[in-house]
Amino acid sequence: MIEPSRPEVRRFVAAVNAGDRAALTAALTPDATMSDDGTDRDLRDWTEREIFTSDGKMSVESESDDGLDLLVRYTNSTWGAMDTRWHFVVADGRISRFETGQA
Repeated sequence: MIEPSRPEVRRFVAAVNAGDRAALTAALTPDATMSDDGTDRDLRDWTEREIFTSDGKMSVESESDDGLDLLVRYTNSTWGAMDTRWHFVVADGRISRFETGQA
């Protein structure tokens, strides 16, 4: 596992891995959006289901695009382990959008 080089992305990954809702909220802009496998989702519902209530964990395998694209081994109690790609958009030091999906 590598540590993301971008501080905004590093805070996001740390919040997910800690299961810390407050830290994840702080890492995101108030109007942040996301998509999963190309479909926009409700960010709050998705994070609750896919991260917090299912003990989601991100193991970063590699990064590209100046640290905004990650290849992650993602694990949760619902789906098990899978390779996923994550793309982040940063605004004012926080994540304004993330897109994830199977790699």
